[in-house]
Amino acid sequence: MSEADLYVYYRVRDDDAAALLPRVAAMQAQLAAVHGVAGQLKRRPGSTDGVQTWMEVYPAAPAGFTDALLDAASGLAALLAGPRHTEVFVDLKSCA
Repeated sequence: MSEADLYVYYRVRDDDAAALLPRVAAMQAQLAAVHGVAGQLKRRPGSTDGVQTWMEVYPAAPAGFTDALLDAASGLAALLAGPRHTEVFVDLKSCA
């Protein structure tokens, strides 16, 4: 598999969101500078029981980027309300 879109979702306590945001932004800037993959950061509107759901999107990530992302995100765990989940999607034309 050469390029794939990565979708990473996780939960964040409302109380930790302000501290986490600049860390994720810095991580994504570093990944973009080193790997050329411009990440996007999104979240579901609102929160449930004081917890938000966040999503990082990395379109057209090259092979090996998943490992770089795992390493880069290792310092975020203390501010998360559970694990990060990564989903990989490829264009249908790549599956043929």
